[in-house]
Amino acid sequence: MYKNPEPASPDSLPSAGSSAAPRPSTTGRSRLGRFEVLPRLAGTSFLVVGLFARLPLAMLTVGALTLVTTASGSYAAGGFAAGAVGIGSALGAPVLGVLADKHGQRIVLLVSAILNTLAIAGLLVATLTSTGFTGGPLAVVLAAAFATGFTCPQIGPLARVRWMAMTRRGPRSDLDTALSYEGTADELTFVLGPALVGVLASLIAPWLPLALAAALTITLVSAFAVHRTVAFSDARPESGGDAPDGGAARPSRAWPVLLPVVGMIAMGTFFGSTQTFLTAFAGRFGATESSGLLYAVMGLSSAVAALSVAYWSPRFSHVRRWIASAAAMAAAAAVLALPGSIPTMLVVLLVLGLFVGPTMVTIFSIGSAVAPAHRLGTVMTLLASGIVAGTAIGSALAGTLAEAAGPAAAAGVPACAAGVLLLLGVASAVALRGRGSTRAPVPGR
Repeated sequence: MYKNPEPASPDSLPSAGSSAAPRPSTTGRSRLGRFEVLPRLAGTSFLVVGLFARLPLAMLTVGALTLVTTASGSYAAGGFAAGAVGIGSALGAPVLGVLADKHGQRIVLLVSAILNTLAIAGLLVATLTSTGFTGGPLAVVLAAAFATGFTCPQIGPLARVRWMAMTRRGPRSDLDTALSYEGTADELTFVLGPALVGVLASLIAPWLPLALAAALTITLVSAFAVHRTVAFSDARPESGGDAPDGGAARPSRAWPVLLPVVGMIAMGTFFGSTQTFLTAFAGRFGATESSGLLYAVMGLSSAVAALSVAYWSPRFSHVRRWIASAAAMAAAAAVLALPGSIPTMLVVLLVLGLFVGPTMVTIFSIGSAVAPAHRLGTVMTLLASGIVAGTAIGSALAGTLAEAAGPAAAAGVPACAAGVLLLLGVASAVALRGRGSTRAPVPGR
């Protein structure tokens, strides 16, 4: 068991199946449907705090890009700053995950919140006080941007770890429901975050989005760190124990984790290349600034579709879900090069998003199932880092093709990324064949 200043026994905590956390009534219907189990397990406050505490992460990259570009007058400097945030986040996330697995989420998140707030303040000071953006001053700005990404609290991945602990004794459908909610929360915040940056920067001041991100970090992340649900993750056994579906113990081997991690790199490549492609596509119509709105259409339909995963048949195994969702995603992505107008593109993006959300939720589900019990935080943050790293790869590839051959060429990158996701889904079906951890059990098993 983890040693904490205020240790708590799992048996003394509300859990799925205990009287302190009653199962949803089967005699009546809640307006929340299957999602009624989430506030019963964690409390409504956890859903609210966990949703908005991840907003700063969605604001940092675009916020750094906007601030540094405005202050320096250089798109290159702004791009370097945004890239430094992304690289820092990709490298820092697994470090925070390892520390959380070793020392518990509470202390790691509290320290991370303080360091990240200081790093954002440092970025603001370095940028706003620089008289020139060559040599030393630019290096200081980039170092501050890197620190901002590296110390950013990983709310989404660590929230998933808590859900895994809270649903350990219940049917696997409870975890599917929780991960569906988490996927939707990620999608919504990564649509809302950049939009909020754009509104605040354009209407008030370019430094305000980062200042708001710092305020949200020190308050909401701290609230998330000390929320009562932290006792579930911080008190879990280091090894052994039940699998999430109530079946066999978790695998101790680490190699199966590579499949979902590589899958998330491909998913990030899809995201980054789609963003860049849409920027080039919108530029054909003199509406480059509207590319974010085009991308938001896909994000919104993806978020809605992610919620639907909670209602999928428990007999529909996770590897089959991965293959089916990725196949549909690849087919829809192959059409991205065809639209010749913005309204037509909106329709394609709306349909494409319907398959993106379920694919991402499914990969997280498989990652949670094959992760060693004492490395849940590490694996979840590795999955999140895969998305960040893949986004950078996709942006670079699509940007190069768009510059050389136009938007149609750039559209090939998200299509190829979706194809890779399909191949990885097939590989997971072969590599994980017969593993109980990759099957969705019948509720009540």
